Amino acid sequence: MESKQVTITVKEILGKGVCSYGLKPGDSWVVSSEEIPPKMCAWAFQAIFPFLTVLRFGGEFPWEKDKDKAIVCCPDPHNAVVFKLERK
Repeated sequence: MESKQVTITVKEILGKGVCSYGLKPGDSWVVSSEEIPPKMCAWAFQAIFPFLTVLRFGGEFPWEKDKDKAIVCCPDPHNAVVFKLERK
């Protein structure tokens, strides 16, 4: 099965609005493999990875209105970074 590219974009940062890794709203990566993109937090990538894999291989989430998108948060309980994943 052919995999699709997925764009990961920082949508917002909750809490104090500061990511300890330095990510900022608007930061974006195009992903087409299982490798952590440059300058992306490994903790955040591990949270994103299952959703990324589903989108890359044609799956979808029943709770998302758009089958080509998913919203995912990093595990930081004080300053959760919210990511938008979009299949291309």
